[in-house]
Amino acid sequence: MILETKNLRKEFGGLVAVADMSVQIQPGSTHAIIGPNGAGKTTFFNLLTGKYQPTAGQVIFKGQDITNMPIHRRAHLGIGRSFQITNIFPNLTVLENVRLAVQALSHVNFRFYRHANYYQNFIRRAYHVLEIVGLLDVAMLPASVLPHGGKRKLELAILLAPDPEVLLLDEPTAGMASEQVPELIETIQMIREQGNKTIVLVEHNMNVVMGICDQITVMNYGQLLAQGTPAEIAANQTVQDVYLGTLYDD
Repeated sequence: MILETKNLRKEFGGLVAVADMSVQIQPGSTHAIIGPNGAGKTTFFNLLTGKYQPTAGQVIFKGQDITNMPIHRRAHLGIGRSFQITNIFPNLTVLENVRLAVQALSHVNFRFYRHANYYQNFIRRAYHVLEIVGLLDVAMLPASVLPHGGKRKLELAILLAPDPEVLLLDEPTAGMASEQVPELIETIQMIREQGNKTIVLVEHNMNVVMGICDQITVMNYGQLLAQGTPAEIAANQTVQDVYLGTLYDD
């Protein structure tokens, strides 16, 4: 497994937000964490990313215990994450947003008086990533002028820039108009089809989850309720009762 948790637990005072979760994520898969509001999925996601430290249990990446490793160290290992709220530099161009992300993990110091040609390798990588996410034609525009869906795609590009092995996506379709969602799904599928990325996402949009994921983990009251393929989860009566309702009755 590329990423797994063992008996992961998080308590906030007397509240048990995540209760002894053991989940295995296969390399190259697209794996969703779903559940009703208050199920603990965001807390679990923040334990994966390093934002929270667990009360007990372990987070393992490629056989290495990273439970107590800070976020920036995880990034250098090859784990990247996005946020529910778009996190970009609005006054920089689309290209510069991605170029800075490439440079950030390159171990090259930022020097204000270094000639721009020095950064050509970073710029080439940035253009390549923008092509992957479909933003090449707006590379020189300020990021602030992009529509919300475009900003979400830019955030994906920033995440892809340093070429991480694992992408942790926190509600990638949050705040998007319904007509923008298919384009983002297509972008995620393009990333998936490269075959060298593992994608873990928390997502409320069940059309997205069922359309692009290989495996789904369902949480309820901080506990693991079910795990399986989209077809298995859709057919699971307990999951339907707790979360999906009659969405898949047909």
